[in-house]
Amino acid sequence: MKRLVFFIALGWSFLGAFAAYAASASSSNRAMQPRLVVHDFDQDELANRLGGQTTAWARGPAISTVGLAAGSDPAGGGALRIAYAFAEGSRSQAGASTFLAGLDASNYDHLQFRIKGDAASGYAESLKAGFLKPEKMRRAGMLQSGSVVVSDLSENWRHVTVPLNEMNGIGDWSDLQEFRVTLDSRRPGPRQGAVLIDDIALVKTGHPGPSASDPVIPARKAAIEREIGDPKAFRRQIHGRLNGWPDRLLAELDQPADDRALLLRIARDTWTGLHALTDREHGLPLDTVAFPAKTVDPERSRIGDYTNVTNIGVYLMAIAAAAELEFISREEAEAILNRTLSTLEKLETFRGFFYNYYDTTTLERTSNFISSIDSAWLTAGLMVARSAFPSVHDRATRLIEQADFGWLYDDVEQLLSHGFYVNLNGPSEYHYGLVYTEARLASLIAIGKGDVPREHWYRLNRTLDPTDYAWQSMMPVARTTKHAGGVKYLGGYYESGAIRYVPSWGGSMFEALMPTLVVDEQDLAPFSFGLNNGRHVALHRQYALDVLDYPVWGMSPSSRVDSDAYGEYGVATLGSAGYAAGVVTPHASALALVVDPEPAIANLRRLADLYDVYGDFGFYDAVDPKTGRVAYKYLALDQAMIFLAITNYLRDGAVQRYFAADPVAANVLPMLGEERFFE
Repeated sequence: MKRLVFFIALGWSFLGAFAAYAASASSSNRAMQPRLVVHDFDQDELANRLGGQTTAWARGPAISTVGLAAGSDPAGGGALRIAYAFAEGSRSQAGASTFLAGLDASNYDHLQFRIKGDAASGYAESLKAGFLKPEKMRRAGMLQSGSVVVSDLSENWRHVTVPLNEMNGIGDWSDLQEFRVTLDSRRPGPRQGAVLIDDIALVKTGHPGPSASDPVIPARKAAIEREIGDPKAFRRQIHGRLNGWPDRLLAELDQPADDRALLLRIARDTWTGLHALTDREHGLPLDTVAFPAKTVDPERSRIGDYTNVTNIGVYLMAIAAAAELEFISREEAEAILNRTLSTLEKLETFRGFFYNYYDTTTLERTSNFISSIDSAWLTAGLMVARSAFPSVHDRATRLIEQADFGWLYDDVEQLLSHGFYVNLNGPSEYHYGLVYTEARLASLIAIGKGDVPREHWYRLNRTLDPTDYAWQSMMPVARTTKHAGGVKYLGGYYESGAIRYVPSWGGSMFEALMPTLVVDEQDLAPFSFGLNNGRHVALHRQYALDVLDYPVWGMSPSSRVDSDAYGEYGVATLGSAGYAAGVVTPHASALALVVDPEPAIANLRRLADLYDVYGDFGFYDAVDPKTGRVAYKYLALDQAMIFLAITNYLRDGAVQRYFAADPVAANVLPMLGEERFFE
């Protein structure tokens, strides 16, 4: 999935004193050394060699202290002793930080340190250690903290060497703020004890190892390109594999007075495009087809013959929806489904999970990453398919059951990881930490399958801690302990005037409403998600029309109109971090149909009236309301969201009903009615 969704690495919250440290010796001016000792604790002081202090910190009902343990290392030097104590029955963290004065570690490739447990005091069996960037940089998004979990601690010194690349939460190793050791009450071991750490250093080995950004080059695809030689001829070959192609760039959208007739026309055009821009042999939807030259001439178009597993999942749903709208017969739908399922059965997987991207021509994987949320949307598509078409039940069931989301679950944080880097043999640094994003579907499916505990749902943040996350767009109110389903959790909400709402991460329509394509939150969660969905739509509309003075509304991650790139857009105060305002995308209006159909339909009419934004295959991806510039692209995900949302509106929640009828959904959806966001 292209969208970047919110993460919270709970283990990195900092509540201890931020000791002043000397930043005068900027690391960027230091000559790179093969080994840079950050702290060896041999000088009888807590300040490290960069001028930064070393301090204890604690989060929750916990105590942490640090002190020098002279003569405790094998060479007779000192070490840092970190003592901790957790209150019984609490979730808390404690540890130590040594501040790094903006250290530039870009020229190093490994972290080294030594660590052991204190035999006299008892000690945790595992802990987390790693680096953090400054908070102003952490706020901006991912790639700002990197860590390693050190397991199987003993009373003997252990030398730890970790490639920085394996600490995949950091991409830019300049301007490091601190090195942190985190002990967590949820890790095995006594609730009080001590560990010792020594000789923290960065080294340059010249062998950094694989990284999260390593490309995967599809060898067979590259060989085909070399054999053909001519890029235009190769593009013609890819074009020839598709089910269809538009005849013209722009099409007139006849607007009958009857709203349902209008939506049916949009749905038909959109389905035509979804199916047309699919590989005919393999049944996989292409991720992107773009017309940057404002012509549908294939030789001047960009045909993205790759796909993401979310695209496949929503395409499976779209096949069922097309049969529901009688655009295709059930027999045709089953034939299309079986072609796609046959391809899925051929694709390379890892531990039963599909990789995030594949080449639609050669079926080679083009990613090292297994994505939790994308895997969930594929699972949702398979659930809809087996509910709608009993003839494919067994095939879909095998694909659903081969993947266990428990493998992607962090039982310390009690959250789903963003995913797993197969080339690093390790999980993503980050977790899906907010309940009101599109990732909530992954949590529901994982719980419904029995892969993760039900308690996980209540560990998702309704709002962020105002102390830990003072940078958020608004301070939450009523962030107090609540009870639902026999579980205690923290609630809270934001307020805009008299309107209360639970925020998403970026304040986009996609985060708020994509799960409603399969989950009828208005009915199942009327006092939580149902209410919240309506308030997000109302505030989106108000902000675009009244504050930005746009004639249309609906901001969500979508294509940029000024380049061939992708952007994240939203209403900043509707998200904890908040995306900037920008283009309007038609899929946002379509998603709003389930919540407030009348203004959503009126907005689709205005988009078609005011801008050259409609083609043979339906609405293009985005328009800038100020300039009228259009992103002439069809994105499989965004087109599928439009099509599925319209189908749900026209056919009484047909896709939602197929999903709800699946046993995985039936196991978990009643849980949604237990919570009341605003009481």
